[in-house]
Amino acid sequence: MRTFFSVKVTCFILAFCTLCSASALVQRDSSLASTGAVQQELVRRLSTNTKVYFPFNAEFANYTERWSVASAPEIAVVVIPATAQDVATTVKIANAFGIPFYAVNRGHGSPISQRNVRHGIEINLRNLASIDLAMDGKSAAMGGGVFVDEIIKTLDAKGKTTVTGSCTCVGGMGPALGGGFGRYMGYWGLAADQIIDLDVVLADGSMTKVSATSKPDLFWGMRGAGHNFGIVTRFNYKIYDRPAPAWFYSAMFFTNDKLENFFELLNDLVDNGNQRKELTGYTLFLMNPEISKTEPVMLFSIYYAGTAAAAEPYLSPFFKLGPVIATNGSTSYPDLANAVGSGVDSPVCQDGGSAALFPTGLKTFNATANRAVMNLFKQMVTETPEFNSSIVQLENYSVQKMQTIDPASTSSWTMIYAPSRALDALVPKYGHEARALLDAGEPQRPLNVYVNYAYGDETVEQIYGYEAWRVQKLKNLKRRYDPQNRFRFYNPIVR
Repeated sequence: MRTFFSVKVTCFILAFCTLCSASALVQRDSSLASTGAVQQELVRRLSTNTKVYFPFNAEFANYTERWSVASAPEIAVVVIPATAQDVATTVKIANAFGIPFYAVNRGHGSPISQRNVRHGIEINLRNLASIDLAMDGKSAAMGGGVFVDEIIKTLDAKGKTTVTGSCTCVGGMGPALGGGFGRYMGYWGLAADQIIDLDVVLADGSMTKVSATSKPDLFWGMRGAGHNFGIVTRFNYKIYDRPAPAWFYSAMFFTNDKLENFFELLNDLVDNGNQRKELTGYTLFLMNPEISKTEPVMLFSIYYAGTAAAAEPYLSPFFKLGPVIATNGSTSYPDLANAVGSGVDSPVCQDGGSAALFPTGLKTFNATANRAVMNLFKQMVTETPEFNSSIVQLENYSVQKMQTIDPASTSSWTMIYAPSRALDALVPKYGHEARALLDAGEPQRPLNVYVNYAYGDETVEQIYGYEAWRVQKLKNLKRRYDPQNRFRFYNPIVR
């Protein structure tokens, strides 16, 4: 589904060895089925530089820690492949023993379907992180384990850039497999639009090249539902000349009595899908005790690929609305994420908390619906003080250049909080209620869910599209490339 903007509602409360190589494993007790035999196969068949960790290894916890504890898969062994062949071999070993496997890069996925991994093998792709620019400067070959911060900085050093996720701590390919929003969407489309070809390990452990001319049916499925079909070990990706030497950014706090007027201005900025390509915006509902100890406030952040003077016409209406606090700055694109709080070292990027997302698709920011969400937000943090660092996040991107997915929009109620089973039980109550309020703003539209924000209890149609031909084509691809449904842990097509 195509997106005019994203709304993310985030409950934000973050809780702030021994190496075992494939050639030197020691047999120990483990909850993994046939532990001794599995270890022997890993030792015998994986390359010398591949690393393997079991729960008794000190490094195991580091490689299994995730952004969301609440939806974490249950891992019994971590394999860190040195080569794509090692990925394929690990899949074959897992299949031979009937063990689930799950590919991981940065560990930021949060759908509850991940909980269905029981005593599984984590295939951690971090060692497959090369970036090689083509001689013509129009593409780069990247390893499946590269992450956004690495991509941005490597390309920028050559005067290049591309579409990636906005948080620089997330993986490069994982978001693209589900579409992939980013600040350069207005220039070149979704992250998925940048994929030229993929090296993929399939469910049976075979390795294949996927592109518009090689397995084009699978190429279609990988760019939007790719988590269901294979593990990407390497990909060729479009890159571009950097369009601006610096980005201007501004952050403004508003009291919530200005909510209705604010959303009138924001809808003017979004312009029914015609928002300027240089612009990206984020709006947060949050508690800020320096402004009010009892009322949520709004924080509007806007980023512009260019100068402050060029951005001024788009910022001026919001300044006239009267923010109580406003800050501005200008920085290079590699430094933008850290400057605005979405960088590798920012609190939002840190592991060890719990998260749940409840997305929905919309085309406009309905002020009435958002007032209801603001009221629910206040109710939530009042009833459950453990959520009092929560935020409601609304993202608006330019979408004029998106190519591969039909026009639509997405929004998400996201809850991030300190790990707690008691809080886990409250999450769906608030999440489903918030999603219903947002949906009420466009009652003529069915629920549409952005793949990478899905909570995990939505239907296949709600995540991947209501068109019968689309759902059938995806299911046909599953029957052809994954008949045993081995890839079933990230918003699965077959359940």
